[in-house]
Amino acid sequence: MTMTRRRFMFLAVTLVALNSFFWLATTGLALPHAIVNEFFGNRLVRAEVILQSPSGAQDWRIDRGVLTAVAPTSLTIREADGTSVSVPVDVTTRIQGKSRFSSVAKLRPRLRVVVYHQANAAAAQLVQVESAR
Repeated sequence: MTMTRRRFMFLAVTLVALNSFFWLATTGLALPHAIVNEFFGNRLVRAEVILQSPSGAQDWRIDRGVLTAVAPTSLTIREADGTSVSVPVDVTTRIQGKSRFSSVAKLRPRLRVVVYHQANAAAAQLVQVESAR
């Protein structure tokens, strides 16, 4: 009888600890709205970031704005200062945000996005959908 009680107590303590962990960790495990907000704030229009890696310097561009045109091979973004920029995309471009925008083909004009791409690369690596306008 004592062995059964010990197992029950061990199971109860484990379940309470697991439940407490997930209850406390839910906000910490959530993804931020946009990575750029962590570094530059929500007033960012565009940025050019140079990273030094063992293989050499990498030149990254970050463009934030509203989609004005979506094509299978490019996105046109109107930035907050009125500048329009066209960014090439392809099937390897990842889309992050609401699940209904899971691919480039599902993006539509009037979406607010942040696009990460290398200045010398053929296509954008990441498009973060911030919100629908």
